[in-house]
Amino acid sequence: MNNINKEIWLVSGLRTPFAKENKELKDVSAIDLSVAVVNSMKKKEQVSPAYLAWGTVVPNLTYGNIARDIVLESELADQTIAYSTTMACASSILSTIQLALMITDEQTAISGGVESFSNLQLGLSNETSKWIKRYGKLQGIIDKIQWARDILKFRLYIPPGVNRVTGKSMGQHAEITALRLGISRKTQDEMALLSHKNYFTAKNEGFYNDLIFPAFNITEDLIPRNDTSLEKLSRLAPVFDRESGKGTITAGNSSLFTDGAAGVWVVGKNRIGEFKTPYKAKFSDWELAAVDIEQEGILMSPTFAITRLLERNKLTYDDIDVWEIHEAFAAQVLSTISNLESPAFLKRMGIKTKLGKFPMEKLNLKGSSISIGHPFGATGARIISQTLKQLHLAGENKKALISVCADGGLGAVLLLET
Repeated sequence: MNNINKEIWLVSGLRTPFAKENKELKDVSAIDLSVAVVNSMKKKEQVSPAYLAWGTVVPNLTYGNIARDIVLESELADQTIAYSTTMACASSILSTIQLALMITDEQTAISGGVESFSNLQLGLSNETSKWIKRYGKLQGIIDKIQWARDILKFRLYIPPGVNRVTGKSMGQHAEITALRLGISRKTQDEMALLSHKNYFTAKNEGFYNDLIFPAFNITEDLIPRNDTSLEKLSRLAPVFDRESGKGTITAGNSSLFTDGAAGVWVVGKNRIGEFKTPYKAKFSDWELAAVDIEQEGILMSPTFAITRLLERNKLTYDDIDVWEIHEAFAAQVLSTISNLESPAFLKRMGIKTKLGKFPMEKLNLKGSSISIGHPFGATGARIISQTLKQLHLAGENKKALISVCADGGLGAVLLLET
């Protein structure tokens, strides 16, 4: 039995152009990026959603429930129910699943997310915060002098960019998995180069023209590199393992910290006729997974979710016409595929279906996060809209699978059908 027991449609939305952190979008807040997306989506389709679910990962003290602030600052009705989600890089995939389970046949919703790495706030350490708050309770000059002596303990809190439990970054974890599975530097660089080539082929064909809208004086994605090559990629030094001599992950075969926002529509069956865009598909099934980080690898949960979903739906790899696997790192994508093709892994998973050889020729054909960029909260929505357009162009009776890994050993997978 599928995880969705009613007819739900996903309809392509819109996104801002993506830019590298501290570059062209550095002065635009996460809320302003998001408001631009939802306003553009409403204007394009002339539909008002009942819900807005919005994902974001980078913390900011100026808002709590960012989704509700977006509603109140946008052209959406104040009656729009809004909530925020956080599941690391799979945040807007999770919000899409949640909304699909929540809405009725008569409702529509917007799922999406944002990241503004340029506006990452620095904070105060817990001890420094407590020290400052003590000031209002001081009684006399002696107390204040004693309080002032502790100024030498003043500390900023700078988000470390590592997993809280392991103390390692995603790149360090990806290096460990790549080493264990024998993923070479050359194959990683080749995948990175292909990501850029696929993106520019799609761009030159006009694929992105109705998926991206001009925003904040920017008309196109600013991260893809049309002049990259294997030679240039091979000259880049490893960034997560600089000392062992075995490091393979570089800035060139990894996704970059990115500013941007994206949204997608989640639609009940009785409302689908209201949408003008032809880029739509039935949301057939979904799967989430969590794994033992040390045993499996922190970004390897999708291998569990993909195989479970395919077996439940009696599908093989080749039955899927459009494959989208989020490129956090080329190493992570290649490690995922290595597991998917491993008889030992599939046996350990208890998978009885003969899934076949993974069809690389169907993977990430319009570019993915290495070339486009990776604003954590927005990536899932970006991938969904991109996939919906690919399904439309592929014709009727087609299937797509979307896979996104997430920090903490989590993963989310969607199955779409036309």
